Amino acid sequence: MSESLHRTSEKTGLIPGSLIHVGEVLDTQSRISLVDYSKEHVKEEQVESIEDVLKYKDVQSITWVIVEGLAEVHIVEKIGSLFGIHPLILEDILHTHQRPKFEEYEEYLYIVLKCLLPEGENFSVSYEQISLLVLKDFVFMFKEKSDELLDPVMQQIKYSQGRIRHQNSDYLMYAILDTIVDQNFLLIDALDERILSLEDELYSQPRQETLYAIQRLKREIISIRKFVSPIRELMAGLFRSDSGLIHETTRAYLKDVSDHIIHIIESIESYRDVLSGMIEIYMSNVSNKMNEVMKVLTVFASIFIPLTFLAGVYGMNFEYMPELRWKWAYPALWMVFIAISIISLVYFKRKKWL
Repeated sequence: MSESLHRTSEKTGLIPGSLIHVGEVLDTQSRISLVDYSKEHVKEEQVESIEDVLKYKDVQSITWVIVEGLAEVHIVEKIGSLFGIHPLILEDILHTHQRPKFEEYEEYLYIVLKCLLPEGENFSVSYEQISLLVLKDFVFMFKEKSDELLDPVMQQIKYSQGRIRHQNSDYLMYAILDTIVDQNFLLIDALDERILSLEDELYSQPRQETLYAIQRLKREIISIRKFVSPIRELMAGLFRSDSGLIHETTRAYLKDVSDHIIHIIESIESYRDVLSGMIEIYMSNVSNKMNEVMKVLTVFASIFIPLTFLAGVYGMNFEYMPELRWKWAYPALWMVFIAISIISLVYFKRKKWL
């Protein structure tokens, strides 16, 4: 986090469109891979220089260029100059604290969103920003690190003669968005398991650590919501777009992704309400336990008040006090003590105070 803030401060005072990577560096080296495909062929290769991509400009195929790692700013800058991308878009690609959004231009579309993945038994979330540039025959994808997130899309292209090989770049965009959004279902499943375990702990043996875990999870959900909720607006923008890059056949699939994200947002909202209820239950349990303790102390105090009174009376040093010279006065006083205690306990029991 401190490094991220430091890089943000470096950008202060620079003119708009200045290219500098802002955010945590998840991968120190950038790697460029490429998949070029059509109905008849698929070609996959590692690219040494972005100029090597230019040979696919005049080919009747779809070219998917994947840039993993944003530390090498010159790669993004070169793509911008070769394909006519606005400097402010390039700036947003390198700024990894972007809110999910969709922007439409005459020759291309720009999409940025976060991929959220659950980590650890106690549920934490890793965030990765993914940016897409969708051109007529090209899709550029910029990721913060190298991983296997989009392997399912890659497998569809390489080993299937299905719909994706017969469609345009907008369908590849849909396939990528669908994969990223569906990762949130894994997040919801992990979140559900963690909440269930906290509920069991809350009802069986709540501790101070339980409250801390619930509060930490609630803060995590607030962060998740901040990056997931805007995707609904993003998908609505894509669905309403008049861009010629988005074909009518693809809009139905985009509507399906929109339905998924609405379901995910509703689940997150319901879990936030559940956690708020769990905090109230914890506080109620603590209050009930305190009441139980106070009830026991009050019962003991109520029993000992008359005993203390009697002991105080007979502890006074007066010579002419009745009963002081009786032979059985001391045992009788103890019998009175015991009788008062038993009668008090029976009375409290009948009143259901115990």
